[in-house]
Amino acid sequence: MSAERARSWQQGSPAQRPQQEPKRQVKVKVQKKTWITPGEKVLYAFFGLIILAAASYFVTFAASTYNVNSDLEALESKIDRQQVANQDLTYEVKELSKPERIIDIARDAGLKVQSTKVKEANKVSE
Repeated sequence: MSAERARSWQQGSPAQRPQQEPKRQVKVKVQKKTWITPGEKVLYAFFGLIILAAASYFVTFAASTYNVNSDLEALESKIDRQQVANQDLTYEVKELSKPERIIDIARDAGLKVQSTKVKEANKVSE
């Protein structure tokens, strides 16, 4: 047994055993080459925001123009209806102010017409 002890002692002694240095692990940073640089990303984002802002401005401007046009058309149709109503009323005024009609109403009310020359009274501007 002593021989075995001697062998185990020889194998186990640090002086005779070759010293193994711990392996150093070197971490290598591998930089991925990007397609777009960070500066270009900022520029693209900035111009993208400008394009979105311009598009939203155009859409809101078109919507407001549409609203103004629809209001304008509504007012024009209202004006046309009022002009037709005014023309109807003007015609009715002319019909009601005819001298023959006035004479008939006077006779129905019991008035006597002494002169058959009845003239239409004009408006006096104030």
